[in-house]
Amino acid sequence: MVRTHRHRRGSSSGFTMIEVMLVVGIIGIVASMAPKFFIEVTRFVRMNLARYEIQRDSKNVMVTINRNMRQAQASSILIDQVSGQPYYSRIAFNKFVSDTSSRSMTFYQEGNSLFAVDNGSTRTLCTNLRYIAFSYPRTDDDNVVAVSLTLEKATYGGESKALQLAVEKIRVMND
Repeated sequence: MVRTHRHRRGSSSGFTMIEVMLVVGIIGIVASMAPKFFIEVTRFVRMNLARYEIQRDSKNVMVTINRNMRQAQASSILIDQVSGQPYYSRIAFNKFVSDTSSRSMTFYQEGNSLFAVDNGSTRTLCTNLRYIAFSYPRTDDDNVVAVSLTLEKATYGGESKALQLAVEKIRVMND
């Protein structure tokens, strides 16, 4: 028995014009959303990276200042400013080393950077500083110094991420 195949007239194995137009339209819609999606992803990544960096820097700065100020001699503390910088943005003191010796210590803001000077040796603590202020929270107690810190990091498209830390009070252990 021999079988024969019947072919319908006009049938073909391909895509119709409507199917092609639908696919092109869908690809066009997806392609038009892609740049916005990538911009949002970039903005999200840069914002999170900025958040991480300023949290890391703020923690390191506050730990360093706290550790050194606890060893300060309260009578040697001087709070002022570097010329052209915000008020109360510099603190200098003598740091207790032993019963017979001490060394000078200074923290100060210059532009967007925070510097530490330890016995004449200067190092940069952070470069994302917007504002730092040292003050006495109580006028009758010069053994407590408050430190307020704001850091800021550029993110994307002219935006920035800022972190305002609550004021941390540091008790000076040496009168």
